Amino acid sequence: MLLVGSADPVRLRAWYAGAFGVCPDEDGVLDFGGIQLVIDRRDVALRSVEPGRMIITFAVDDIATTESRLIDHEATWIREVESTPLGRIGTLVDPDGNYVQVMQPAREHP
Repeated sequence: MLLVGSADPVRLRAWYAGAFGVCPDEDGVLDFGGIQLVIDRRDVALRSVEPGRMIITFAVDDIATTESRLIDHEATWIREVESTPLGRIGTLVDPDGNYVQVMQPAREHP
């Protein structure tokens, strides 16, 4: 389980739900099939001061579909999706300024 603090958890939870097509459960938890994301109200700044300190990475089966959904959701890309030896990887920023990485692992790196 991953806890993300936010000054506006309702907004941030809605962004993750829409950007990744995941519905929150009755407690607001977003289940990404292996990672449960809990976005909670915290006494934190509106935007992350050091967004590269922790990067949330989501492994996806179809990065092209994920990339299209994120583009439609007006994601801001730090690193557009590109091929690497580990697979296809892209990095974007969530509304709180946290870095989020999407990755479709190469077949030889499950």
